[in-house]
Amino acid sequence: MSGASVTAEPPVKGAPPGGAEPGAWRKHALAAGFLAPAVFFLGIWIVYPAIRTIYRSFFDRSGDSFVWFDNYAEIFTSDILFTAVKNNAIWILVVPAFVTAIGLIFAVLTERVSWSVAFKTAVFMPMAISAFAAGITWRIVYIEEPDRGALNAAIASVRDAFSPPGVLPDAAPSTENIEGSPDVGLTLAEPVQPGETAQLGLTRISNDEIPEGAVQAVAPEPVEGGITGVVWRDFKPGGGEPGQVEQEEVGLPGVTVQLRSEQGETVQEASTEANGSFVFDDVEPGQYRVAIGAQTFAAPFGGVTWLGERLGKPAILIAYIWIWAGFSMVVIAAGLAAIPRDVLEAARTDGATEWQVFRRVTVPLLAPVLTVVFITMLINVLKVFDIVVALAPGSVQDDATVLALSMWRTAFAGANNFGVGSAIAVFIFVLVIPVLLLNIRRFRREV
Repeated sequence: MSGASVTAEPPVKGAPPGGAEPGAWRKHALAAGFLAPAVFFLGIWIVYPAIRTIYRSFFDRSGDSFVWFDNYAEIFTSDILFTAVKNNAIWILVVPAFVTAIGLIFAVLTERVSWSVAFKTAVFMPMAISAFAAGITWRIVYIEEPDRGALNAAIASVRDAFSPPGVLPDAAPSTENIEGSPDVGLTLAEPVQPGETAQLGLTRISNDEIPEGAVQAVAPEPVEGGITGVVWRDFKPGGGEPGQVEQEEVGLPGVTVQLRSEQGETVQEASTEANGSFVFDDVEPGQYRVAIGAQTFAAPFGGVTWLGERLGKPAILIAYIWIWAGFSMVVIAAGLAAIPRDVLEAARTDGATEWQVFRRVTVPLLAPVLTVVFITMLINVLKVFDIVVALAPGSVQDDATVLALSMWRTAFAGANNFGVGSAIAVFIFVLVIPVLLLNIRRFRREV
């Protein structure tokens, strides 16, 4: 025998013919059985409607004539539909950035406070209700009348603290011997001298507008070296003589009365009593005019028209940002909790300020989470619908409309133009595709 070693190979076992392992078809059949119901319903509710919508978008209103791309052209030639396109562009530019930024600020600021859970719960609460219900809530907040709308009520309370409304905003002179207007004040036409009296009757004052504490008006008595007078509601139930203080005519308390010189300068100022009387003491000899100051007729704060043509779109954007700020905060806070603390402490040890740590360490490490929030909001604003329906009054819906709302109004809200409505739906779908591809690419990169 030679010195070469001989290696004995084990006998080849019998192997099945090429192909899948025994029972592999059963595994595939089992998986197909579980997927079949989902595929069936997805086909009925998503795939078929999508294909049918694309097909329908090339036909006219009735669906009988093939019109090629005329329906798509109408999106950019119709004033209302093109307004929807522009509004959606504004939503894309504003909402995702603001929602992401506000969520980031909230997440960072509440990271170290003891009541962060309560704050996050309150901010996240709008996500627990539908956008339509949230829109109804904000519509109540935006009501123009300050006694009903919460926002205007808050503004009115601050405004009244610095510029209080007058006690008689709607009053008017009862006789022709009173001149002027509520803007500059009402002045008695006849001049008075010390020792004389002045009577200023007002009308157009309802019982609800009579100042609290008013009592029967009293005709003034002359005072030596002074000027007295009365301001009263010159109205007697059942009739009376204008310009005369009579029974059942009440004085008007709290009215600002001014004593003006012949040059129009205010010499003294007084406030009427409960019976409407007032007095100017120690008046120098001369001719004077008695006037009711303009502040008496200052109109109360009427409220801001938040849902009008000028402020309607910003008001709706604010409401939508409020709804989604909680979602952004919670997601970003979860990402913030996953950041290694030693990285942040190392930056602080190297002398970085809190702003530098936030800008150069925290934000870059949160970039994947911020991207998730931003892309999610991009998709949401492209199909926003319910918040606009709930908030925008009918008079401004044309100005505040968005693509999804225009699609619904064109196809289902009476117009019944399913051709253009289908074209708008396809247009929204085309706009969403790039965002979806970006999201899929990000997911693959992370995996």
